[in-house]
Amino acid sequence: MTHPLSSFNYCPRCGSSGFEVNDFKSKRCRECGFTYYHNAAAATVAVVFDAEGRLLACRRAADPARGTLDLPGGFVDAGESVEDGCRREVAEETGGRVEAMRFLFSLPNVYCYSGFEVHTADSFFLCRLTPDRPLRPHDDAAELLWLSPAEAQPELFGLASIRRGVERILPDWTAGRLAW
Repeated sequence: MTHPLSSFNYCPRCGSSGFEVNDFKSKRCRECGFTYYHNAAAATVAVVFDAEGRLLACRRAADPARGTLDLPGGFVDAGESVEDGCRREVAEETGGRVEAMRFLFSLPNVYCYSGFEVHTADSFFLCRLTPDRPLRPHDDAAELLWLSPAEAQPELFGLASIRRGVERILPDWTAGRLAW
């Protein structure tokens, strides 16, 4: 397995080339002693159903996995809670406003961005949107779709954690256990 910081060759503090593997998730500078840890980034996923029980999905507008299905969500910004990050991402991608949310579960993911593997901890939330805003694709979403359980085939979702999340919610969704 490649070290998660293998592409980082110089110390970000002093610029030394003595930036060496310290353990499985960190590098340490032999010159200044600085240690950098590669930790998972927080990300959110919104699970949204309409009045007919259909799941809100987005078609990805950009890589990674451009053109595949996704659920609204994304990275949590510094200084932001995961709940606030989920609300912001839903607004950015769909124009919708979250009025209620409930934590469902989390899954690890590896998100390849600009040739770099970003390890994430994806928090899935059941979200209810306010009815006062029309939804339309924005930001990372090229298209919004409302999917029935039969249409929400996990293999159509391009990111591994989203596929696993859809697989996980399908039984409860089809049984009617994910309603408010």
